[in-house]
Amino acid sequence: MGVLHRDSPETDADPLRASWTGGGTAVGFDLDLTLADTRAGISAVYAAIAAESGVHIDVDVVAGRLGPPLEVELAHWFPAAEVPAMADRYRALYPGIALPATVVMPGAAAALDAVRARGGRVVVVSGKNQADTERTVRFLGLPVDVVVGGLFGAEKGSALREHGVGAYIGDHTGDVDAARAAAAVAVGVATGAFDAAALTAYGADVVLPDLHAFPDWLTGFVTG
Repeated sequence: MGVLHRDSPETDADPLRASWTGGGTAVGFDLDLTLADTRAGISAVYAAIAAESGVHIDVDVVAGRLGPPLEVELAHWFPAAEVPAMADRYRALYPGIALPATVVMPGAAAALDAVRARGGRVVVVSGKNQADTERTVRFLGLPVDVVVGGLFGAEKGSALREHGVGAYIGDHTGDVDAARAAAAVAVGVATGAFDAAALTAYGADVVLPDLHAFPDWLTGFVTG
């Protein structure tokens, strides 16, 4: 699968291209299913919660819709009054269960290297809570300049703006919303719940099959 574009992405893309000519810019990345494959770890945490609580949780369903805040997912399985306690328990279990099962997504290392090789800064903005976002980045050894957790969808826009992000890369439609909120180029990667057609239909400026395609896109974009 090649790179897909909206019909007229150049207008939205020009500010980012111009910023590179001034000596680099910041590029933002989502974490789960963009830089980090957290599916096995998250599934294991939900399995542990199900075993402890006696509540059936379909971990395959959970793993297939990663992206929204933890409390949103827990609300599918627990009454509203129990969600805060279950969220606390999830976060207590996460470092010991999920972190060791987390691996780098294909192409992630090369994607970050491509940004840094051009004088850019790497900013990770994730829906995962701040502590576990930091732990994940540190565990995987990702060369990141800024880590911000606890934001989803358009809420990410404030952090992206604060750190001067010109393009935001993510696997979820909420990441397109994030880029839009920051007036950044929305780059979708079809590595999560949404395929290339869904990300394109939602309005991503660029859609890549995975991060293996990112360095070539960035080279073409910056020099184009």
